[in-house]
Amino acid sequence: MLKVRLFFVLISIITASVANAQASSIAISGIIRNKADKSALPYVNVVVKNEKDSSFVAGTVTNDEGRFFIASIKPGNYRLYISFTGFEPKEQPLFVGSLSAFLDLPLIELNEQSTVLEGVTVTTQTNGISNKLDKKTYSVADNISQSGGSVLQSMQNLPGVTVQDGKVQLRGNDKVTVLIDGKQTALTGFGSQTGLDNIPASAIDKIEIINNPSAKYDANGNAGIINIIMKKNKQNGFNGKVSLTSGLGSLWVRKENLPSIRPQYTFTPKINPSVSLNYRKDRVNLFLQADNLYTQTLNKNEFVTRSYDDGTIINSQLKRNRNTNFLTTKAGVDWSINEQNTLTVSGMYGSEKIIDRGDQPFFNGAISQRLRLWQFLEDELKTTAMATASYMHRFKEAGHLLNVGFNYTFHREDEQYFYDNYLPSSTGTDAFKLLSDEQVYDFNIDYIRPLKYGRIETGIKLRNRSIPTNMDFRPGANSVLDMEAGGWADYRELIPAVYGNYVFENEKWEAELGLRMEYVKIRYDVNPNHSTYKSDGYNYTQPFPNMRLAYKLNENNKLSVFYNRRVDRPNEVDIRIFPKYDDAEIIKVGNPALRPQFTNSIELGYKNTWSRGYFYAALYHRFANGTITRISSTVPGSTLIYAIFQNAGRSYNTGMEAIVNQKVSDAYSFNINGNIYRNQINAFTVQNKYPAPNTFSADQRSAMSGNLKLNNTLRFAKGWDAQLTAVYLAPDIISQGKILSRFSIDAGAKKIVQKGKGELFFNATDLLNTMVIKRKIDGMGFRYTSNDYYETQVIRLGYSYKF
Repeated sequence: MLKVRLFFVLISIITASVANAQASSIAISGIIRNKADKSALPYVNVVVKNEKDSSFVAGTVTNDEGRFFIASIKPGNYRLYISFTGFEPKEQPLFVGSLSAFLDLPLIELNEQSTVLEGVTVTTQTNGISNKLDKKTYSVADNISQSGGSVLQSMQNLPGVTVQDGKVQLRGNDKVTVLIDGKQTALTGFGSQTGLDNIPASAIDKIEIINNPSAKYDANGNAGIINIIMKKNKQNGFNGKVSLTSGLGSLWVRKENLPSIRPQYTFTPKINPSVSLNYRKDRVNLFLQADNLYTQTLNKNEFVTRSYDDGTIINSQLKRNRNTNFLTTKAGVDWSINEQNTLTVSGMYGSEKIIDRGDQPFFNGAISQRLRLWQFLEDELKTTAMATASYMHRFKEAGHLLNVGFNYTFHREDEQYFYDNYLPSSTGTDAFKLLSDEQVYDFNIDYIRPLKYGRIETGIKLRNRSIPTNMDFRPGANSVLDMEAGGWADYRELIPAVYGNYVFENEKWEAELGLRMEYVKIRYDVNPNHSTYKSDGYNYTQPFPNMRLAYKLNENNKLSVFYNRRVDRPNEVDIRIFPKYDDAEIIKVGNPALRPQFTNSIELGYKNTWSRGYFYAALYHRFANGTITRISSTVPGSTLIYAIFQNAGRSYNTGMEAIVNQKVSDAYSFNINGNIYRNQINAFTVQNKYPAPNTFSADQRSAMSGNLKLNNTLRFAKGWDAQLTAVYLAPDIISQGKILSRFSIDAGAKKIVQKGKGELFFNATDLLNTMVIKRKIDGMGFRYTSNDYYETQVIRLGYSYKF
């Protein structure tokens, strides 16, 4: 503790000396609130003008906490002008002296305007691209064409985002870290992404896409970070919102089943009730958010033709009918102890129940003879509980903060699998029971100290994570898995980290330099009598620097250049030793020898803004060592395909992204964004050890790909809004083949009712029924083509009421 105090004293002395040495230019800051309910007011315009001639000096807008910060004000007498839609403007004198480098103004409160306009709804939209060009922020409520679905579905129309096999990709790369309220949780995976298709979008306020994270973020996720910000109300008194969404999917059969299997789901129901409650009085704010998403889905309907080198051709269909019920509840309390200290305690509970019923028939090339039938039942229950405590101390200086946080997560996977294998002469059943309990402890301290021309950020974080897993395997007749496929394994992870970040800004230049140092220790212990794998682990200490340099050409044009180094550590499921059916003849298994993938990336960004819109463009290049990918191969004497994660060597991702946002009139606006990139995987050779050693080699492969998205928003009289979205995804390479182009159109409309308290919406996805996943795979000893006619067409109707 003494060392910590000395550290902060030293930092204070250094920063104070820097400030005192350069007091010719002053930074002013303050907080703006609603006088009626004391709530913070974001996006308030704050302008400083000369007292003598009223000439413009500087301006800004407040952040989400109602706080503003204006740098580089010379000593003198000024006038401060504050304005915000729906509130009375305010003006006050401002004297800036030369003895202090920082000026923290007393609390400023605005009065609501008393004028009531019947039948008029005032809406505002934030600029999606941050001034730093480091992230893009989108409101879920603005995505009308995907309202009422899951978080994953809401992301599909966002710039730079694509969805493939239930995973999010940023600029064609799926190494994305997903955060909830800035934290990694078991709901979305630690250092990975899971479960996004089951989290209801009704619980979400905003989604941030961070392509170039600073050193304060964990180093995991080379493609970037997606931060999901959940809803939280802070209005005075008792208030809330209730919503109900219902829908139907799989409106007709897109492709008929192969003979002799159970029907595929049609007219699948979707039901999503949600409630948000808030009570605030004096210094205490209580909040509750609860959502339940129940869906039936034709989760997969893939038709495959597989050809082997010996001339054998097999046709199959993998159909999966899925029932899902996902409950999420978040509750907590914010306690403003005084003006300088705030304590927040919250808890989250999630329960995800999934039942899959599937069929996979296998026929000869002419589909005249059924070779076998494989049916399965997967019964999964995933339970997550999280407790969070955070304390924030505000020093007297504006923006001078100390944050301390503790987060505990418990996540249980309780899964049962039953696979019936019908052969011409016999029937067998494989049964699995898997139980995995994950516990994670996170502790962090973050310190922010404003400087005359920017700020410093520093902090420490400690993570301790353990995942003991048990697999009970009961093989049936003719099982293709080895008899010792079950057993136990224990994953342990320890990651202490420290970071520092320096931000500088003046009238023309911006700079941000950061460094994160992480020590990682991974240990994976396995059942000693496992037929192939042994206990393994690794540790390293690595630096992860980041840099941003920006030049302001003028008030409306800015150039930025970024550099960062990041890592993708194998997740526990990537190294899990227990084989699992991906389908009847594709076996997935982890690899304890898998090692981290390190990535360096550079980016050049440009933004031009005008009164009714903006243009944003970025050129980027990433190169990775130890690229993590799943390799599929066969072993002599078997047609089974074994899919195993491997480090495949060096890979590259180079591209350009562009966004144009334009408000054409009060009735129409559009957003068009495109991304074109080149993926390359160098030649590599790896050895798959399971179930027997076999070597796989691949030549260098590369491909150009991209996507194009168009969002059209229409605003009509009497509170009507409408949206039409079109998405085109170009062909792209995957680990051993390519995925072909895809296209879809979504549409939606909403209406404000009940004097602004209620809202009705209706939407439909994939109107033209064109979204089909088509793949071509070249493996070792085999090739296959597939078309997946999974559920894409869904219609939804929803209603919400605020009180």
